[in-house]
Amino acid sequence: MAPALTAETPQAPHTLSSLSSAPKSIFPDGIKTSGQIPPLHDELKPYSDFPKEITGPTVWKKEDYENNPERWTHSFSKEEVEEMSKAADDFIKAGTPLTGISKDNYLLPTMSPFLRSMRNELLNGKGFILFKGFPVQAWGLHKCAVAYMGLGTCLGYFVSQNGRGHVLGHVKDLGEDATAIDRVRIYRTNARQFFHADDSDIVGLLCIARALEGGESDICSSHHVFNTLQREHPDVVETLTTPNWYFDRKGETSVGQEEWIKTAVFYKERGQDGRVYTKWDPYYVRSLTRFSDKGIIPPLSAAQEHAAAVLEETCNRLALHMILEVGDIQFLSNEHVLHARTAYKDYPPPSPRRHLMRLWLSTPEDEGGWMLPFADSHEKKRGGIQVNDQRPVAPLDAE
Repeated sequence: MAPALTAETPQAPHTLSSLSSAPKSIFPDGIKTSGQIPPLHDELKPYSDFPKEITGPTVWKKEDYENNPERWTHSFSKEEVEEMSKAADDFIKAGTPLTGISKDNYLLPTMSPFLRSMRNELLNGKGFILFKGFPVQAWGLHKCAVAYMGLGTCLGYFVSQNGRGHVLGHVKDLGEDATAIDRVRIYRTNARQFFHADDSDIVGLLCIARALEGGESDICSSHHVFNTLQREHPDVVETLTTPNWYFDRKGETSVGQEEWIKTAVFYKERGQDGRVYTKWDPYYVRSLTRFSDKGIIPPLSAAQEHAAAVLEETCNRLALHMILEVGDIQFLSNEHVLHARTAYKDYPPPSPRRHLMRLWLSTPEDEGGWMLPFADSHEKKRGGIQVNDQRPVAPLDAE
């Protein structure tokens, strides 16, 4: 069982068996984020077991969608906005903490079937959707946060996004040093974010305020990227499937955990005909020089440096570009979609800075999620970042 908040000495990391029965005095919905854990290495497959080509709806090209926004956007109807508004008002009136929101106490009876179909499309289809017309300016931050998180509960379970327990994140420039990648998360700066996948099954971004310049979104099918690399650079794919990549935890560690995770970039689902999953963030593999310079872990090899550069170039070449307007919500699969952001410049004060509310959502294996080669694949809140028994928090703005 998790230690009390008043415990003076830190406790060892949680066991997975305790995650779905966590104390509600700390975790209001009774479920704890499992956090970053290494893969089950005996479940990782060699390059020879990977397909030469992936087929199916998860493989798409930018040409399929760049001139057909009706295929990947959904404008909220008046009736849908009214339903979300009522659900948010009812939730606020009930006095439940925002960290306790769930599909059981934020009810969308009419929208739920549509959202379930969108969840399937995210997990097993093209992997992205852009909702438009969320009434940000009319509702204000609190009601927006409630309605947005409530919408997310129809797609998955929210997980903690950092060591401070933020289950409602905020992508905003806080003036932090973007070159200090060993301790600074890039979403808290205005620097470019290279193609990556987050530590969750689904990521959501709600645009509260736009930048003066930049801050635009690029996405690509990692399965189309995989196929392209198999044709053009099979040596790179082999490097990316080899589980000798070290990913930084950036100090967001529980007691007893190492400061890094050793894994692959491309790996397969468990079971027969497992799909190809992508775990990647170049900032997290390049920020470990504080350990590799001391000989504690190996530095990136020449083959890994080459693979990282080719992967980024290929993603850029194949990417679908989109601009999020105020009131847009982008949901993406982290299983088979990689995303990036251009660098940006904010409006001068007193205009608001660029601001996106972020959700990380989990879709456990037992509820239709991918069968991942991780010990927490069955957990409701698999993935995310959990430090010891840090309680979840849902701030309404960046902090």
